[in-house]
Formats: sequence, C-alpha cells, structure tokens
Amino acid sequence: MPRILESVVVTKAEDGWHMVPFGLIQENVDFIVAPFRPSPSIDNLQRHPFLSAAAPADIRVLAGCVTGRRDWPMLPCERIDGMRLADAYSHAELEVVALVDDPMRPRFRCRIVHTAMHRPFLGYNRAQAAVLEAAILSTRLHLLPAEKINAEMEYLRIAISKTAGPAEEEAWSWIEEKIGSALKAPT
Repeated sequence: MPRILESVVVTKAEDGWHMVPFGLIQENVDFIVAPFRPSPSIDNLQRHPFLSAAAPADIRVLAGCVTGRRDWPMLPCERIDGMRLADAYSHAELEVVALVDDPMRPRFRCRIVHTAMHRPFLGYNRAQAAVLEAAILSTRLHLLPAEKINAEMEYLRIAISKTAGPAEEEAWSWIEEKIGSALKAPT
C-alpha cells in the first residue's frame, strides 16, 4: 500500500486560491495528486502547475474544508507563486513535473521545491484522528451504504467522547451535520 499523507492543499484558481484537503500519495521522493473528475484542482493545476501542502495545526481546517468552510488564513509561499495555510505545523511547496491524464482520475506527479517547519508537532490526539477519518468518510457518502457510514461514525464517536477538546467537538459537529443531512436526503 502506498503511503498517503493527509494535508491541506492550496492551488491557484482563476479568481483566487482554492483550499481543499487532499491525500498526497508518496512515490519515492515525489508526491502524486490524483483528484477525481470533476475537480477544480485539476483545472487549477493544468493552468498553474504549483501547489502547497500543509499539515494543519487546527483539525477544524480539515473538517471545515469538507463541509464548505474554506476561508482559513493563508500566507504567501516562499519559493513558488502560491499561498499556503497559515496555521500549519509545516508546509511543502510543490511543482507538477508530469501528468498522466485519465478520464476519471488524472495523476499529477509533483516534486518538492521547498519545505518549512513552523511549530513543533507532538502528535494528534485520538479525537483529532477521528475527525480526520470522519472528514474522509464524509467525502465518500455517494460510494458507501448508510449502514457502513453510521457504523464508522459510531466507532469514531468513541474517540471524540474520550479525548476531544472544544476544537475537535466543533469540527466533529460540522461533519455530523453534513453526514446527517446527506443520509436524510431523499434518494
């Protein structure tokens, strides 16, 4: 199995900057960005082949991005024409060096141009990991049966009940609301 790093990616859109959580697939020293079509990230990377990827210091950023809350503070990148998440443990600036086009899921091979550490990272607590997993789950609602989604959320809720602080509780509530609304929607 490939190593996948969950991060917050920022690409340059025609009218500003597009922030989205993304699993970067590590292949040796490169990283693969493989969005499913349709995706603004595909258009952005084809137009402007640079991106930043950050490890957010606040788990609400990941939950926020998957629930429509994408207005998080950003800072200019240091070596590429780009922006990055401001509140991050670290970030990398990447350049697309190759594209394997595909009708469903093109693969952008990216090479690191620059990395920077912004604060010490001592580890995530279980609630933060649960929010991350729930955020990923919330992007797969169209692929999974409701029973599977509910079972996963029930299990992840254990970590929230044991280790969540106010930020994790807020992030969790956003994801629960998104999933609850989707599961109640008529099919």
